[in-house]
Amino acid sequence: MNTFRIIRNVLPAAALIALPLGLAPHASAAAPAGTKVTIDRAGSDLFGTVSSSRAACEGNRTVVLYKQIGTKGGGNDVRVVSDTTEVQNGVGVWSTGNTGQAGKFYAKVKKTARCKAAVSATITVPEK
Repeated sequence: MNTFRIIRNVLPAAALIALPLGLAPHASAAAPAGTKVTIDRAGSDLFGTVSSSRAACEGNRTVVLYKQIGTKGGGNDVRVVSDTTEVQNGVGVWSTGNTGQAGKFYAKVKKTARCKAAVSATITVPEK
């Protein structure tokens, strides 16, 4: 048997063996991880968390706070402020400090190459 014939017959068999052993790249390994952003308040101080099954999606994420005008995400919402998350106790935390504003607010994080985008629930800060 010559060398060419051995290579032609052995390589396809080796490839079939390697696939179930996990030696081939997985499409799911590159899939973006789900992300959740929360919002809460203490007076007009707004804060929350960013969590994900992928730890790299929790820290150093930019959270943008919006004041809701009409329907959420309807195009009239006003960008108020942003903050960058810092990981504390295994979760990304963010805080705007005192916005001094009343109204309805929600937070958003944009997608990255490895992390999905997320939008929080809307909370209401009442007039003083």
